[in-house]
Amino acid sequence: MANLSDQPNGALVELRGVTKTFPTAAGTFTALKEINLQVNRSEFVAIVGKSGSGKSTLLNLLVGIDRPSAGQVIVGGAAIQSLNQDQIALWRGRNVGVVFQFFQLLPTLTVIENVVLPMDFCNTYPVRERRARAMRLLEQVGVAEQADKLPANLSGGQQQRAAIARALANDPSMLVADEPTGNLDSNTADAVMQLFQDLTATGKTVVMVTHEREVTRWVTRTVTLADGKIVNGAKGGHDA
Repeated sequence: MANLSDQPNGALVELRGVTKTFPTAAGTFTALKEINLQVNRSEFVAIVGKSGSGKSTLLNLLVGIDRPSAGQVIVGGAAIQSLNQDQIALWRGRNVGVVFQFFQLLPTLTVIENVVLPMDFCNTYPVRERRARAMRLLEQVGVAEQADKLPANLSGGQQQRAAIARALANDPSMLVADEPTGNLDSNTADAVMQLFQDLTATGKTVVMVTHEREVTRWVTRTVTLADGKIVNGAKGGHDA
């Protein structure tokens, strides 16, 4: 299966007529309605909207956690909805880095062991190279000195930086972040946003769901959702 980096320049992500519905006791609930969205390479895109607007559903579709009820989700040329569960797990591990609000670092592993783990799972690098690569990533995000500590001994900001290093472990073309600053103070949040911005300068694509409104100084583009529909920002801002 092709890595996202092997695809042509232009739109890395394309959602075509995507609708997502869920059955409920009161009937069918439509979370997303005929979404058309493009994200180009090296963009830093913020998806914003009120609670219940469909942000998390959209994120889950981008990483293959959910499948669309209708339409297509195409990432790096791969039609995600056509992959089976094993294929999606392999595709996600190699092509998408996910960053969570509450870090999700494994508490019984050291920071560097957390970063090595995705490489072990996908076998993307020779075993003898993995720890050195993990250390380089921790240096890149500014927490190399915490490498041999357990996550509980780090501050929230340090844990989030370590989580970003883990997300970068397999050199994905795209990072997807779910409220990555929601559990951080404003100064630490700014530092994390700067880190994401720096990553796009190296060719990464970042798609972030956030409730924060003060993101325009960091991001390439803001996509606003309301009642399951995009009300602005659907088109890509530039070609890499």
